[in-house]
Amino acid sequence: MKAETLLAKLNELRKDAEGDETDMEWLALHHAFCFVSYKIGDFQKYLDEVAGDSAED
Repeated sequence: MKAETLLAKLNELRKDAEGDETDMEWLALHHAFCFVSYKIGDFQKYLDEVAGDSAED
């Protein structure tokens, strides 16, 4: 799985929740999106590790 694909979905959810910037759902999605965007390489590494763990089960 590609990190960019999940990041795009997270951004879509964030845009759907847009409106009230004090809403906890929007805040959670917004900050998760920003953090993952900033750490996209680490997120891809995590996804690769998780995929490898699933293949071993």
